[in-house]
Amino acid sequence: MTRPKRWTTAVLDVQAPGGWAVVQSDQGFLKDSNGVLFPREWLKRQDLPLMHEHGIGHFDGEPVYVQTLRDSQEVGPALDLEGSQWQTLRQFMLADDADVFQMLGYAAQISTWAREHRFCGSCGQPAQQVPGERAMYCPHCNLRAYPRISPSMIVLITRGDEVLLARSPRFVSGVYSTLAGFAEPGESAEDCVRREVMEEVQVTVKNIQYMGSQCWPFPHSMMLGFHAEYDRGDIVPQADEIEDAQWFSIHDLPPLPASRSIARYLIDLYLARRSGSVEPVLPGQADG
Repeated sequence: MTRPKRWTTAVLDVQAPGGWAVVQSDQGFLKDSNGVLFPREWLKRQDLPLMHEHGIGHFDGEPVYVQTLRDSQEVGPALDLEGSQWQTLRQFMLADDADVFQMLGYAAQISTWAREHRFCGSCGQPAQQVPGERAMYCPHCNLRAYPRISPSMIVLITRGDEVLLARSPRFVSGVYSTLAGFAEPGESAEDCVRREVMEEVQVTVKNIQYMGSQCWPFPHSMMLGFHAEYDRGDIVPQADEIEDAQWFSIHDLPPLPASRSIARYLIDLYLARRSGSVEPVLPGQADG
């Protein structure tokens, strides 16, 4: 039986009273012993250095808003409420509650979009929220800006009982992962797979198969996940992008990405299929 989703997106009227809010600053999201949801009317009395507020959806049926604070460089130290602390989105990703992470991931994307579109990208005039629609509107030149989603591919390259994994200098020490990259204008997802693999490790692939997708809110990616079989070529890591890349036996793998990531899902799925064990479920998909 599929359980009801605790988190659903919606466009809510910021003029409406009540509800709950999550608070984001350049230090992350505010959290206290009760979690990340704060009474919205109580927050309004805290004299926050508020940049903007957007209604983003419902959690357990209750309306939720995201309140984004001005950067600490503008206003000094960020809000410091007794008993509360700031926690990064990545820390929430590693925590146990996938529903909370999904809500905060969406909040982060809407907050980033709203911050980047406070002014019209065409004429530079201040933009306004469009009531009932997720859009920013310029009354001077009629330009509308909608939240941006950047499609990207992520692929596990396989060769029988071996998988090709790589690490970027930006990764946690020792961790190896799948290859990934953003799609270019005019190319298909499969073309993106072929190009990125060639650019990053100088090998060609075949039998590209789509495995699933994941919204990746760092800050606004849509990750399209694939398996692809090795075709030919020797590994040559891309300078300045790939610190190391090599073939690993599925029986002797290095430290891997976090379990909630689509990169880990692609690896675990291949391992399950090679061993005939139960296949994992991609986080954020249907739950039993």
